[in-house]
Amino acid sequence: MKKTINILVCLALFFVASAQRSKSKNASVNPLKDWKLGIALWTFHTVSFSQALDKVDSAGVKYIEPNNFTKTLPELKDSSLMQLSPAGIAKLKLLIEQRGLKCESVYLAGGNTIDAWKKQFEMARQFGVQFVTAEPPVDMWDSIDSLAGMYQIKVAIHEHWKGMSHYWNPDTTLLAMQGHPNFGVCADLGHWPKSGIDPLDAVKKLSGHIIAIHLKDIAAYNNPNLVDVPVGTGVIDFPAIFRELKKQGFKGPIYIERDATDQPSNLPSVIQEIKYYNEQVNKLK
Repeated sequence: MKKTINILVCLALFFVASAQRSKSKNASVNPLKDWKLGIALWTFHTVSFSQALDKVDSAGVKYIEPNNFTKTLPELKDSSLMQLSPAGIAKLKLLIEQRGLKCESVYLAGGNTIDAWKKQFEMARQFGVQFVTAEPPVDMWDSIDSLAGMYQIKVAIHEHWKGMSHYWNPDTTLLAMQGHPNFGVCADLGHWPKSGIDPLDAVKKLSGHIIAIHLKDIAAYNNPNLVDVPVGTGVIDFPAIFRELKKQGFKGPIYIERDATDQPSNLPSVIQEIKYYNEQVNKLK
């Protein structure tokens, strides 16, 4: 009996200590300061790299996430980032710096060989990023994790929908992170519903592993053919997700990303989303 009581006391003390640590961690998170609102440049993929930066600047945010597979500049023969020489990459980096923008991550197309991944990590290192967003092939988890460790650049695993991505189910992402210390998560909130997954449930399941967010909304569940809608106008419960991220102690970039192409550009909807985001984040206590 005495042994049972001691065990119960120990368990109680453990849960009290855990709650105190969680409370302390949450209290230290200030979303207005610790969440870095930015734009994934895929949002403006129909214009040149320079024009996309101008649109980001017009939207009034500072953080960007380029991808390495869309066209860059006419003077660089519209080559993608993954095709550019170090001199070409330096030119793009200068354009970013001249506008006072910050590039802390790059979305990588990846590949099926370690040489392809190494070349893209080299490009990412030249940009000076903290992590890359990617969907590493299942049979390359070990080698890509090792490569990330060598370059000291984390891999934030991104998910598309069922039939397009191994990572449509957060359980696969959790499996990928086992034994791979350089893997984390880039949670694309608008893609999970296409596979019938509530993004709030997924965010909870991936607690402690989320490096970045792709902020995106969708009009309905279980329809992979849908394109996104402006954040706050679809089915996703963003206030609940923001509360959960704060509860988890999340600190990192939140990138607005539009897949749809509005006319004449996505800029008006992006500005609308920034307003919505600021309204919701200001409600967090």
